[in-house]
Amino acid sequence: MKEKVFSGIQPSGEIHIGNYLGAIKNWVSLIEQYDCIFCVVDYHAITIKYDVNIMQKLVWNAILDNISCGIDPLKAKLFIQSHVPEHTELSWILSSVTSMGDLERMTQFKDKAKQHKDNINAGLFTYPVLQTADIILYKATKVPVGEDQIQHIELAREITRNFNYRYGKVFPEPKELISNAPRIIGLDGRAKMSKSMNNYISLNETYDNLKNKLMTAMTDENRKRRNDPGNPKVCNIYNYHQFFTLKDKYNEIGNECRNASIGCVDCKKILIEAMWSSIKPIQDKRMMLETNIKEIKEIIYENGKVCKKIAEQTIKEVKEHMGMN
Repeated sequence: MKEKVFSGIQPSGEIHIGNYLGAIKNWVSLIEQYDCIFCVVDYHAITIKYDVNIMQKLVWNAILDNISCGIDPLKAKLFIQSHVPEHTELSWILSSVTSMGDLERMTQFKDKAKQHKDNINAGLFTYPVLQTADIILYKATKVPVGEDQIQHIELAREITRNFNYRYGKVFPEPKELISNAPRIIGLDGRAKMSKSMNNYISLNETYDNLKNKLMTAMTDENRKRRNDPGNPKVCNIYNYHQFFTLKDKYNEIGNECRNASIGCVDCKKILIEAMWSSIKPIQDKRMMLETNIKEIKEIIYENGKVCKKIAEQTIKEVKEHMGMN
């Protein structure tokens, strides 16, 4: 049997190239090798304030975006978290074997608490416990993540060990699978690409918007003039090239940058065309999917039913070990 992989994505609006390169594109590459379960984690999304009138739209946008990026819901179990209530049931159980100290050390909680000072809630604090439940509910052994989530997977292993030690072994300890793009820096060249930082490129950008964003993006700040040699290693634009430009051309651009035979403007123009040729087919497929939403919903609902059966069996086993069945 294939090893199980689990990963989730929040329904937070537009998907940007950081999400695509760091998560979804990596998911696509895993489908043939692993038994993949991918989830739109709408319960995670409620830890921050949101508009209840558009939540359903955001959830289905996330579904369509994932499929348009290459996730085949007939090969991978793509479903919606809240359709399987066993996620939250297991989360409550796991909270009893998770120490407050471990949760207090989570750097992502500290970061989120700074961003949402008016809404520091218990759900934000226990987010990693629900994340652990998401993973081990299906006894997944691999979790594709970016480097900012490694600490959460380490905690997931600790929580799993605590449960197995107290009640007997039920769950395998999950391990992270780091993507080829573990951390995509935003257009400012400093912070991780993020909608909240407004330093992102959406997969829904028009050609003109894409061009305007890239032409004003940060490059090698030490390269002041056209004839100054550049350093591709510190240039974020060159970093984008490795994901969108053919390898030979990518190497050529690096050499030309180092000897100043190409300027930043020309480098950006090449990237614009390469990136557009990658995201335009995704946009076209997305438009096509919108005309077939009824069939897609049926597939997603059916995937949810399949995942719920797996989850029910896991919870049954958990309760037997806990003396509660």
